[in-house]
Amino acid sequence: MKSKQSGITLIGFLMVLIVAGFFGYAAMKLVPAYTEYFGVTKAMNQVASENMEGRSLDDLRRDLRKKLDFQYVDDATIGPKDITIKRSGNAAELSVSYDKQVPFMYNIDFLLHFEKSVMLQGNVGG
Repeated sequence: MKSKQSGITLIGFLMVLIVAGFFGYAAMKLVPAYTEYFGVTKAMNQVASENMEGRSLDDLRRDLRKKLDFQYVDDATIGPKDITIKRSGNAAELSVSYDKQVPFMYNIDFLLHFEKSVMLQGNVGG
């Protein structure tokens, strides 16, 4: 009686390995950008939880930059133009919106866009 073999061939295994390697390499390139974004989110939440009563916009930006440094966010990632503060009535909203370009291979890059907004406590001065 003949037994039928089952399983994957060497060529099939190599194809699966190539696909898994491609996605693994992509993940290696993208995970640091998302980790940095989670640091931005944490820093913004820390700033939002503090009382901003009577503090100036420059103080707020300085505090945010300091907290971003503690979260290992690169200075080149978020510039002053990426940080905005909107007022509506007595409420103030801190927004950060930035793009991150991650080189992948040869002339192929990933362009990631991140946005985060938090409401601030207290009345931010001018």
